[in-house]
Amino acid sequence: MKTITHWIDGKPYERASERSGDVFNPATGEVQAKVAFASPSVVDEAVESAARASVSWRNASIAKRTRILFAFRELVEKHKPEIAKLLTLEHGKVTGDALGEVSRGLEVIEFACGIADLAKGEYSENVSTEVDTYSIRQPLGVVAGITPFNFPAMVPMWMYPLAIACGNTFVLKPSERDPSAANFCAQLFADAGLPPGVLSVVHGDKTAVDRLLEHPKIAAISFVGSTPIAQYIYETGTRHGKRVQALGGAKNHMIVLPDADMELAADAAVSAAYGSAGERCMAISMIVAVGAAADKLVPLMKERIGKLKVGDGLEPTSEMGPLVNKAHLDKVRGYVDKGVAEGATLVSDGRTLKVGNRPNGFFLGPCLFDHVQPNMTIYKDEIFGPVLGVTRAATYDEAIALINRNPYANGVAIFTNDGGAARKFQHEVEVGMVGINVPIPVPMAYYSFGGWKASLFGDHHIYGRDGVHFYTRTKAITSRWPDPRHRGVDLGFPQNR
Repeated sequence: MKTITHWIDGKPYERASERSGDVFNPATGEVQAKVAFASPSVVDEAVESAARASVSWRNASIAKRTRILFAFRELVEKHKPEIAKLLTLEHGKVTGDALGEVSRGLEVIEFACGIADLAKGEYSENVSTEVDTYSIRQPLGVVAGITPFNFPAMVPMWMYPLAIACGNTFVLKPSERDPSAANFCAQLFADAGLPPGVLSVVHGDKTAVDRLLEHPKIAAISFVGSTPIAQYIYETGTRHGKRVQALGGAKNHMIVLPDADMELAADAAVSAAYGSAGERCMAISMIVAVGAAADKLVPLMKERIGKLKVGDGLEPTSEMGPLVNKAHLDKVRGYVDKGVAEGATLVSDGRTLKVGNRPNGFFLGPCLFDHVQPNMTIYKDEIFGPVLGVTRAATYDEAIALINRNPYANGVAIFTNDGGAARKFQHEVEVGMVGINVPIPVPMAYYSFGGWKASLFGDHHIYGRDGVHFYTRTKAITSRWPDPRHRGVDLGFPQNR
């Protein structure tokens, strides 16, 4: 059986690993590969390689870095189908969704290609007599990223292209559930001319993560995952003196007002809830229907759910694929059982789904609950599966208050034809990313991605200008070139004149 190993010092790691994990094909339920788990000593090798490479890479010209990034961008574009197939085989998402993931990652690579402008400092002449002050941005050194299973190509691309463009070297620890895309892209970056050690990939579990968090030569950690782990990453990393951005979980709401285009809202809700089998941190998981909106919306959503084609992600007719593994399937099914037990109305029951040609795949059909109450488990927890709930609010203000009380604050949406209501919503809602008649408001690469409250630990969002600021530190320089007229010693505190 194939073993997926680490990528260190510009090539696949050759020594065998003492521990490994299974990589499943979620559509068939079969183990298709083994992935090596890095010991602390293997992590150390990757970090040492990155530290050696950092000496020359931080001094590489912006022109050289940019040329390599442009070449990498072209290679990723050329190999999109191969990357997408790896995503489908290991994660399960359908081909169209996988291609879209690679495209969104490409946008950040393209943004990073503009580093010559993004990393500019500032200059002020004559802040005092014949004294100038200016600032420059410098790389941190060796930085690391820990990324989730749901976007094994895109989320790493939110991190390492920008970090590397800023002059850092990068150690990536992708999810052990779907590790192949990370290695494939590392090879493409090397083919683009990236020097050995600038990008390394180590696979593994908590052992590898903990070594990255405590390693003295790593200056910063980027993370995307669940809120409990994000908090652990943030607290552990900062305790070891590192800069940390840790993006956590979500419970994304979508308000539907009675005046909304209900056909549009139903299309958007079903698309945003069940795309990628709900395994998205920006998936809509709760509809907040105001007034009479639910009575119109729920039948429309049920109708659309009944027509969805669930199957192997490689089949062209499939619109939704399986969940990533059996453990996660059982967890999500357990939430559906819990919702029924706690009294929510199960409008569409995906537990009965059978995929005839893939009887052992990790499939769960779309599930839709109505009359979900805020004290129910399916309302409170991030389910991360194809489970959508509808809760009803009497008024618009009640709906906003419900969202603002939620500890998660990643993304939110509103569907309405009332401009005043939309403006009130964007002003008052306490959530980091807001969509107005857009169900998944993921910002473009030249903005930044990140939530509020329990959805983010740290001061920086990911990619965009926040990403440039995270992967660099500012140095302010005050400069005077003395003229021949020396003024002598002055022990007084310097004053502007």
